[in-house]
Amino acid sequence: MTILSARSRYILDHPWRFAGQVVSGFRANQGLLLAGAVAYYTLLSIVPMFALILVALSQITDTSALLTALREYLVFLAPGQAAALTAQIGVFLQNWKVVGITGLLLLLFFSAMAFTVLENAMSVIFFHRIAVKRRHFLVSAIIPYAYILLLAVGMLVVNAVSSSMASLATQHVSLLGHVWSLDGAGAVLLYLFGIVGEILLLTSLYLVMPVGRLALSHALIGGITAALLWEITRHILVWYFATLSLINVIYGSFATTIVILLSVEAAAIIVLFGAQVIAEYERIGTSATSVHGLQT
Repeated sequence: MTILSARSRYILDHPWRFAGQVVSGFRANQGLLLAGAVAYYTLLSIVPMFALILVALSQITDTSALLTALREYLVFLAPGQAAALTAQIGVFLQNWKVVGITGLLLLLFFSAMAFTVLENAMSVIFFHRIAVKRRHFLVSAIIPYAYILLLAVGMLVVNAVSSSMASLATQHVSLLGHVWSLDGAGAVLLYLFGIVGEILLLTSLYLVMPVGRLALSHALIGGITAALLWEITRHILVWYFATLSLINVIYGSFATTIVILLSVEAAAIIVLFGAQVIAEYERIGTSATSVHGLQT
């Protein structure tokens, strides 16, 4: 029997034990603290990163279309606050030429911080990999900018898809004497496209951020799970902030920042918890408890 089938059997035979190991490992690794750090640096990075992307892309395509695509992006990252973030980035985009070379260098620095901190947080969760093999610092330096480039390409794709969906909304289909509008179909397809992009991005994080090679199937399972959990969570957050939250009353003009920070921290918790699931799965058979579970 291979170790993979033995691991699967262990989880099927002891699902609550495995869940307890994941929760214990997440607590031992200070997962909430790590998620808070990731959320804080993401908050610092989000405007510089997308501003930098839009400055580059605005040289080859229409700015208003890019801002529309950016809003579609941010709906998945900062539920309920996409319009406010897009407006802020739009203001910067109108005045980016005044920042100069120094300003652009600062944008490059701050835009990479979120990915750098996420990689460090992953290294805590996947410590068993770090103990065996370490990543060259130049690779760690390149990874954030590779993801920024990936996000830029993704924004171009979203821009193209949004244009296609807009044209689809004006189309009609005649079937059995009935005329059906495709207006709603475009919105549904765009939403599904966003979900697929979210799954691919999360899967790539689980593949790239930990040191060493992770099985694609493990990363894909983690990406799908994290994406589904985040979709449920972000809809709950939108409902909560719109109906029950007192953030506007308590924080006043700071409410938008607090809402974005809480949303990003919830996303960070889900991403890191998914990483902990993968890490505990890899460790099955290496600890005394797991070995006993595999032998029983």
